[in-house]
Amino acid sequence: MKIKGFKNPTADLARQHTLPTSGTQYWNLLPEELVEHSLCHDQGQMADNGALVVATGKFTGRSPLDRFIVKDSRTANVVDWGPINQPFDPTHYAQLRKKIANWLSDKALYIRDVYACADERYRLRVRAITQLPWSNQFVHNMFIRPTREELSTFEPNWTIICVPDFKADPATDGTRQGNFAIINFSEREILIGGTAYTGEIKKGIFSVLNFILPHDHQVLSMHCSANVGQEGDVAIFFGLSGTGKTTLSADPNRYLIGDDEHGWSDDGVFNFEGGCYAKVINLSEEKEPDIWHAIRHGAILENVRFYPNTRTVNYDDASITENTRVSYPLHHIRNARIPSVAGHPRHIFFLTYDAFGVLPPISRLSKGQAMYHFISGYTAKVAGTEEGVTEPKATFSACFGAPFMPLPPTRYAEMLGQKMEQHDVKIWLINTGLSGGPYGIGKRMKLAYTRAMITAAMSGALDEVAFDTHPIFGVEMPTACPGVPSELLNPRNTWTDPEAYDQKAVELALAFVKNFDQFRHLANDEIRSGEPRTTQRESV
Repeated sequence: MKIKGFKNPTADLARQHTLPTSGTQYWNLLPEELVEHSLCHDQGQMADNGALVVATGKFTGRSPLDRFIVKDSRTANVVDWGPINQPFDPTHYAQLRKKIANWLSDKALYIRDVYACADERYRLRVRAITQLPWSNQFVHNMFIRPTREELSTFEPNWTIICVPDFKADPATDGTRQGNFAIINFSEREILIGGTAYTGEIKKGIFSVLNFILPHDHQVLSMHCSANVGQEGDVAIFFGLSGTGKTTLSADPNRYLIGDDEHGWSDDGVFNFEGGCYAKVINLSEEKEPDIWHAIRHGAILENVRFYPNTRTVNYDDASITENTRVSYPLHHIRNARIPSVAGHPRHIFFLTYDAFGVLPPISRLSKGQAMYHFISGYTAKVAGTEEGVTEPKATFSACFGAPFMPLPPTRYAEMLGQKMEQHDVKIWLINTGLSGGPYGIGKRMKLAYTRAMITAAMSGALDEVAFDTHPIFGVEMPTACPGVPSELLNPRNTWTDPEAYDQKAVELALAFVKNFDQFRHLANDEIRSGEPRTTQRESV
């Protein structure tokens, strides 16, 4: 066995992780060294912007049906078990873990020590043991990088073992198929196999923090982006894919705290990560200048293609997947906040793409409404995004991140409500979708108008205007907003047929009610008070 790279003298894979191996161990290699390994093993190509381009193979996204949590005394009565949080037998885990150890015994391994959580009080010390060099580089990009001095004494309290070429046997190992991502809270370990999609690594640790922080530390974990102004005013943005979360949080006049995962403690907001994992489909310098310029040496592009006979990336090419991605360290962003910590938010924005044209472009939420819409996590898919989708389809994801939330959604919602009240936070619902009618008739809200509304909310300009109450959703709609035509602020007024609007609004409200039924038995009265009034259809 050979050891290369910078290794803590006390670190021992065989003793600490029961992974005896005769292959070479590469510890904490520089990104440049990992790029060289990927190229030498024909596992990637260099783009003309300096980024490493890799292909993740069969899986170009997460596989939610193959994500499991070991059910034991630590988790049995705490985790919200179901189709998202599927239980895994401890005996099967031990058996599969032993198989992986045997499989790795003669393999070269890439080992990296990193942190999760910018707030040192809640920091996880994570050791990632990976089969592929570019998986290891992804870990370097996405997590917080210790100093050389910190590495010399690093002792992990969580371990990720990522082996894309190892496949489980469902008949004997308890998995659904050959690929798997299994979290074991008692052993403080994540096993990932049969898939090279790097997002499984990132979201595995996110799921861990979504359990540990609220359950053990009363810290709210959030699937959101966050930024902060020069005066220390923090804003948080929640939103599912396609709602504009990355675009709207990237503000040249504000500092980016992080683009995806954060905690909210008694002292304020902190990033879980040390990097960004952004979609790049249809990326352009004009639309996303921060991401565009972050894609340089050290970044990893996944599942993109080059223009013919060049090494220039064609970001419009979706022939491999629509889910093309890039990972890069946070410091690649010009106005990144490092360390990624800040105070309490003053404003929180829930972003939704409402393809029905019902929700106001901006509305203010009460505490009960905020908790209700947080649990709902609503957006809409439009025709063409999925095979068979010919009309807009309401989509709900609890806490704007259901696949990563091990606890009941009401737990996170109640914590949000408590913090909202404690710190006098304003919460806004922003519709970045359609106005003037449903899909096929309405037009998407202009980005300039959405930015103007968010700016007005954060500057306090909306505190000076009157508000109307939506008769069905009960949210408060401003009657005026600087930089936005006032006729757009009440969605009913933008429809040529107000009665058709009323009908569509009730239809959407009933979809909210139906979705909420799964949480109703756990929700308190204040959360329930935020539900739409489907029987009232008064004019606004």
